[in-house]
Amino acid sequence: MTQNSHEPPEWKRELDSSIRSLDAMQRRFPAMVVTAAMRRAADLFPMSVTPYYAELVQRPEFDDPVFAQCVPDGRELQAPSWLSSDPLHEQNCSPAPFLVHRYPDRALIVATSACATYCRHCTRKRVSSTPDSEIPDSALDACAGYLRAHPGIDDVLISGGDPMLLDDERLDRILGRIRDVPSVKAIRIATRTLVNLPMRFTPEAVAMLRRHAPLFVNTHFNHPVEVTPQAVAAAARLVDVGIPVANQTVLLRGVNDSEAVVEALCRKLFHNRIRPYYLFQCDLVNGIEHLRTPLATGLRIMKHLRGRLSGMAIPNFAVDTPGPGGKIELLPDGILRADDKGTYLSNSRGDVIYYPDPEV
Repeated sequence: MTQNSHEPPEWKRELDSSIRSLDAMQRRFPAMVVTAAMRRAADLFPMSVTPYYAELVQRPEFDDPVFAQCVPDGRELQAPSWLSSDPLHEQNCSPAPFLVHRYPDRALIVATSACATYCRHCTRKRVSSTPDSEIPDSALDACAGYLRAHPGIDDVLISGGDPMLLDDERLDRILGRIRDVPSVKAIRIATRTLVNLPMRFTPEAVAMLRRHAPLFVNTHFNHPVEVTPQAVAAAARLVDVGIPVANQTVLLRGVNDSEAVVEALCRKLFHNRIRPYYLFQCDLVNGIEHLRTPLATGLRIMKHLRGRLSGMAIPNFAVDTPGPGGKIELLPDGILRADDKGTYLSNSRGDVIYYPDPEV
């Protein structure tokens, strides 16, 4: 039986059925306990969970890796002075509405405020907590004009919210407008729909994206349980037509802050042609103090991954520093000491190895 031409596509029906309140989540999971603090957290940053993503919850408690990412937690009310609504100072680096220019050769365009799931660790809560909106044509034209006036920008990231929540026709127009700028050589789309709405990647959507190559998709798997057969199939549709898929995992306390979980995630992604690209430290955004880990946790995990995974399966560990500082990649220190003839190194097993300098 064919789908009625007037019936919304599956991904839109999924969105329309999203769980948007703690009470609705409790109806889905009767054993879930809802506290007054959780309700106050939901008032600060709303919730929305697709039915597909809710199916990945194994137990309605905050030690569940999916539940912890999408359900308001009373600990979000913690407000130390180092957290803010815009930790990366994107608003200060916005020379045109909807455009962020933090790096000399790259720019970001906020295409929409809508998301399929409001992740509790979202760095752009100030955008996604506003009523759903999308970049108007006038602002899109202004962004394209800025890019033309700054030909040093050759890489544009389309982000949000989540740009994949736009209709194919609208996203096609946005991508086409940016592709028309001669100096723009690469376009990236930042989306979590591979994780929480994989049915969004219809054959029609994938074909549309392919027309704007070279185009890359950056996604956001945080735990192996999210790498489902549906997600793998959606990623395969992209990779099969030449659209590389890279993953940016955020290190979250109680979700993935262990060597075993990150290793399993990277291995599973790599085996399914999704490149582990970044392991990110949590940004200093409001409401995430309970999810943050010390930098030492990420360094410990990176040291564990070395020697256990192929280099292509090991992400870069980075912290996006507050303000205009930008990303800093961090590495576990493999250099123990050096003398005038060589260097003493330590591998992932803790072995000490002497590497001689050349005699010249």
